[in-house]
Amino acid sequence: MTEATLVYDDDCGFCTWWAAYFDERTADIRIVGFSDLTDELLERLPANYEDCAHLVADDGVYSCGASIEEAVRRTDIAEPAGDVVEFLRQFEDYERVRERTYRWVADNRDRLGTYLSKTPPARQQSDDG
Repeated sequence: MTEATLVYDDDCGFCTWWAAYFDERTADIRIVGFSDLTDELLERLPANYEDCAHLVADDGVYSCGASIEEAVRRTDIAEPAGDVVEFLRQFEDYERVRERTYRWVADNRDRLGTYLSKTPPARQQSDDG
């Protein structure tokens, strides 16, 4: 596996919006929804993979807040993001704050999806058929 793969909940409009946002900003990250996981990807994901997003790369699997952090680092969203992340990783509380923030967003994605949402691929297919 040479390119990184962002794995996300493709039954969630808010998650789909963010996946499309990342997809539009880099050719270096492949976007794959839970419904399209290959056996190879499933082998690399944690058993409870549906609990959050993951970024699968040659150097490891990043889960939850770390997956979004790593996706931002690998896109053109913010050029200095890599330097900022490296700086923040020096602080003991950073990981806790990052994961707590991710969990709050994940727990509130229905509400946040009223502002940022895209029809999930699974729903597009059922609407077409």
